[in-house]
Amino acid sequence: MIGANLITDITGLRVGNAQDHAALTGVTVIVPDKPAVCGVDVRGGGPGTRETDALAPENLVEAVDAIVLSGGSVYGLAAADGVVAALGARGLGFGLIDLPGVPKSPVVPSAILYDLANGGDKAWGETPPYRALGIDALTAAGRDFAIGAAGAGLGARAGAVRGGLGSASAILADGIRVGALVAVNSFGSVTIPGTDVFWAWPLELGSEAGGRRPDADMPPVDADDWGAAKINPALMTDTGRTNTTIACVATDVALTPAQAKRVAQMASAGLARAIRPVFAPFDGDVVFALSTATRTGIDVTPLTIARIGNAAADVLARAVMRGVHAAQTA
Repeated sequence: MIGANLITDITGLRVGNAQDHAALTGVTVIVPDKPAVCGVDVRGGGPGTRETDALAPENLVEAVDAIVLSGGSVYGLAAADGVVAALGARGLGFGLIDLPGVPKSPVVPSAILYDLANGGDKAWGETPPYRALGIDALTAAGRDFAIGAAGAGLGARAGAVRGGLGSASAILADGIRVGALVAVNSFGSVTIPGTDVFWAWPLELGSEAGGRRPDADMPPVDADDWGAAKINPALMTDTGRTNTTIACVATDVALTPAQAKRVAQMASAGLARAIRPVFAPFDGDVVFALSTATRTGIDVTPLTIARIGNAAADVLARAVMRGVHAAQTA
């Protein structure tokens, strides 16, 4: 790990959280200091997203002004409206032609998770809180931010236990930095059946997620035993299908849109290392990948992309553990 063990250890990134504790929901905004190249990988069977098509490498826009992760299911997509409005008021955004009096168009892709059935007060009528929460999260953006029961992770559930917002970072041998941020609201379990040990425990650095380790005589895991998932076929339990894990990984290396997409695809393996099952038909799992391009002197070869993508997967798995651990120990 490096620095604060947060995605903001990547030079050129800020993160802000905003919460509505009565509604048990929140928003997290990732803000690059300048427009950043971005890719996305959508794996879940029930995603809720905005502007992800714009990130395809063959399309016009190559950089984003912010990324929004939000609770609230479809209502949460309005958080990006607030961020767009606030950034546009600052004169930021994409402008194909610079004309007087013509506002620019901030590019703010977003993804949402389902937390509508978590017991919070959702009687908001025609005024859901997400647009305001988006603006508040943008205003709060800085290098330091809370994890656990915060931002988009406030009302999340990780399988049958409390989920949360997690983050982690790493530095490779040649100085390349990689970080991750995730709101864990998974259908699957983050722990091995019958234990409180995280699936991704071999990747933990120190005791950043509590230092839990399996017993030497732990029996093999049955393929149909999903442990503390929201449904466990082995026990015929069903605690709901209110799901989706949404994340962003980042590096300081300059990437092309196609390279960023490959990093996002590889980073999704981090969710598979930390959650079982994952990418289910009732998950909306989405991973964004940002490049701040603040590190120079790196020859970006296919091997470089493989190293960044693998590190992003490991860091994302660690972020999942940290987010759930922080939420449960708050």
